[in-house]
Amino acid sequence: MLFIASILFITTLFFPIWQIELDAPQYPEGLALKIWANAIGGDVEIINGLNHYIGMKTLHTKDFIEFTLLPYFIGGFALLSIMVIILNKKRVLSFLLIAFILFGILSMVDFYRWNYDYGHNLDPNAAIKVPGMAYQPPLIGYKQLLNFGAYSIPDVGGWMLLGAGVLILGATAFEYQWVQRYIFRKKRNLAKVCALLLLVSCNTNQPEEIKLNYDKCISCKMTISDSRFASAILTEKGKTLKFDDVSCLVRYTKEQKISYKGIFVADYLEPHNKLLDIKNAICIESPKIKSPMRGDIAVFSSNSKNQDYIKAFEAKKLTWIDILNKF
Repeated sequence: MLFIASILFITTLFFPIWQIELDAPQYPEGLALKIWANAIGGDVEIINGLNHYIGMKTLHTKDFIEFTLLPYFIGGFALLSIMVIILNKKRVLSFLLIAFILFGILSMVDFYRWNYDYGHNLDPNAAIKVPGMAYQPPLIGYKQLLNFGAYSIPDVGGWMLLGAGVLILGATAFEYQWVQRYIFRKKRNLAKVCALLLLVSCNTNQPEEIKLNYDKCISCKMTISDSRFASAILTEKGKTLKFDDVSCLVRYTKEQKISYKGIFVADYLEPHNKLLDIKNAICIESPKIKSPMRGDIAVFSSNSKNQDYIKAFEAKKLTWIDILNKF
């Protein structure tokens, strides 16, 4: 376990540890600030340009001593993990665990201080000034900053560090026989949870579920209330853009020039099931369908199910190309 932890520590140096994602209507794909062990990356130049208007200092790797020290700390933990294996002493293992916990706490305190400084110490001569407004990103989680939604979460390297910490804790638990007393009795449930998390994390080719009467159409801003006409775009970055009408989806795609993995629509007859891939769907159009934004298109999962509705609505079939040309 400690050997794997040492490998994770070293591998962390090659991946971003933390990310702050910014979502706003004018950036449908979002912006991301990536924090590595030795540098800042991602959409730094765009974010610096936006921050200039509200008086925030620009972000540069050379301004942070942490990026000089952090690789040595992480490398030191990798080396210390190997030393514990060689020395085979419980006291040294305990020291490693305590040192890593203190490192995590101090890192989060320093990150909070860094966020606070940049969010509160603003240029008084900035072009945009909102009295009483601070722009401190969340330490972890979500926060609304003007028209931007800010998400602060670990990135690949951060999860590796967390994994290394869990392995160190696990090794300590084995040495002090905590595992035998408790964890083995829970191993079946733990395995189920891990399997579920693996399944969820691997499902990157399906959009998020649309929450009726809660989610809003990203195009017209109306609350999505009729599940029969809901639709979604799954972007190349894996983000789900939700719409209350196919017409809104098409217009938004053309206006924003979205790059996407797939387009998904609700089955008119079974709208509460998983959204259909538009490539496998049958589409019909008629003014009598009366969808929320009057795109007036209904979608079916199979050819046989829509025959009665074609007659009832006096509808005509459309291909996806027809729909793109219609709006």
